[in-house]
Amino acid sequence: MRYGLACLLVLFVALVANTAEATVRLKDMVEFDGVRGNDLLGYGLVVGLNGTGDGLRNAPFTEDMMTNILERLGVNVTGEQFRPRNVAAVIVTASLPPFARAGGRVDVTVSAMGDATSLLGGTLVMTPLNGADGTIYAVAQGSILAGGAVAEGEAARETRGVPTAGIIPGGARVEREVDFALDSLTEVRLALNVPDFSTALQIEQAINQEFAGHVAHMSDSGTVILQIPKTGARSTAHALARIENLRIIPASRARVVVDQRSGTIVMGADVRISRVAVAQGGLTLRVEERPLVVQPNPFADGETVVVPRTVAELEDAPPVALAEVTGGTSLSEIVAGLNALGVTPRDMIDILSSINAAGALHAELLVR
Repeated sequence: MRYGLACLLVLFVALVANTAEATVRLKDMVEFDGVRGNDLLGYGLVVGLNGTGDGLRNAPFTEDMMTNILERLGVNVTGEQFRPRNVAAVIVTASLPPFARAGGRVDVTVSAMGDATSLLGGTLVMTPLNGADGTIYAVAQGSILAGGAVAEGEAARETRGVPTAGIIPGGARVEREVDFALDSLTEVRLALNVPDFSTALQIEQAINQEFAGHVAHMSDSGTVILQIPKTGARSTAHALARIENLRIIPASRARVVVDQRSGTIVMGADVRISRVAVAQGGLTLRVEERPLVVQPNPFADGETVVVPRTVAELEDAPPVALAEVTGGTSLSEIVAGLNALGVTPRDMIDILSSINAAGALHAELLVR
């Protein structure tokens, strides 16, 4: 398994090396100021569950909501005691996309908030979705598609996935539009997803070349300001449409990202290592219990005693000597050498950390 992981890493490095100069569309690198979605939140009730809903004794808020809904429908339930197991209180979330129009539909996510064990087969009752300003922008309703399964018997229960959360594709209808006059803007800020001065400069130059004039300028590593040209673009939307498919070669800092929990290592193609030599080894510890049973002599007073005996051995494993790394060694050469020596990903993490501590790793080391 260790060789499979190392070979996979070498393959990844080869792919990165071959695509180091690949271009990326501008729309995939920046966010246009004002062209953004809005988060929506609602509190609703799911019905039609097969005995997997909230226990009303532990979730009284579910009973209060069910009472309010029935009373709005003209059913008088004052003083009644409810004990159904087919309803559940849920939190409903959605994202209102930019320029969403009234009557359009958006997907919603439904998550149980009580002690319901599954939302499989449930139906969300009409639920208003509010924005951060408290205004209702959409209404959600529909059958839930839960992403899990539950199997249980008299003495065992097996759960796969998360059956207490699900989605409703197109489950919310937009009722109110977000007012945003894009055409009234005279300038638009482009926010880079990964701030970098070199990338921002390339964006500025590409936009100015597209419009054959100085209409864009870089204000910092994460922002490029576009002045909407009065000629060459009929509107702000037309100007953004012209630049969003421009091809840029992104530049970023050399990074090595290490996940200690899974042993995953992701390294950028620009990682370099200075002249350094590394020897990697380890300790092998063996502990064995060999208890000894001591019995008294025949016809003598006494009792059987178990005497503990422990054998502990600590063995120094021979180090894996790595050849001296010359200055400016590339990522692919490093990983190819470690892979040839059969170094596991977790050992590779220790080696990279030690090289970084020695000041020979010219990259940002991020350990998670």
